Amino acid sequence: MRGTDAARLGGLLGLLFLAMGASTVTGTAGIPLRDVLRTLSADTDPTVRAIILELRLPRALLAALVGGALAVCGAVFQAILRNPLAEPYVLGISGGAAVGAVMAVILGWSARSGWAVPVAAFAGAVAAMILVLRITLAVGSGLRSRVLILAGVVVGAFFNALILLALTFADVESFRSAVFWMMGNLQGASWSSVLLLSAYLVPAAAVLLALGRPLNLLAVGEDTALFLGTRVGRVKLVAYLTTS
Repeated sequence: MRGTDAARLGGLLGLLFLAMGASTVTGTAGIPLRDVLRTLSADTDPTVRAIILELRLPRALLAALVGGALAVCGAVFQAILRNPLAEPYVLGISGGAAVGAVMAVILGWSARSGWAVPVAAFAGAVAAMILVLRITLAVGSGLRSRVLILAGVVVGAFFNALILLALTFADVESFRSAVFWMMGNLQGASWSSVLLLSAYLVPAAAVLLALGRPLNLLAVGEDTALFLGTRVGRVKLVAYLTTS
């Protein structure tokens, strides 16, 4: 890593920790920074300790993990598709996840179990991924970038229409909860949700890290990647499945 890259990475990490620290200080109950830093001490007020360790810190960590995951997915999609606009929303993955989450909220599953919304969102994302792949492979052989992007746009538009249709039949509370979820609401963040997301992210990050060199070659061009021994079709498929 070059010095400029290391300095840039260090600066971004510093901003991340600064934002996470600010999120633990600000809120409905104003808590001074010194009290936040003393939360690991047994002398801290139990109420302050509970607010920091059980509410704000898990929410800050979950936001950092979600943001990092979306950034990695966007970078991988841009590499395999060689398109700076490629990201989970364009390829329909986020639309499928949103459909699953909205249906879980409207049908009342979220009231029965705290895992209903994330599981339904994951199932919707998988369904969108399969649908995009089926459309892409039905048009021609291989994962051609242009076809994959067009298939993702079509699937995303279809799922957005389903979301609007579902929201028209939702009551006020379900409508509010669904819209807040799509806006990125992290109100229900907990240590269990942080651990659950980490269980998905760690193996996925390991796979993508192993594909780092082939993805860099794909970003240069498929012909160059093929010339240097990269199995373009396999790398694209594995990267797409992992990020989805």
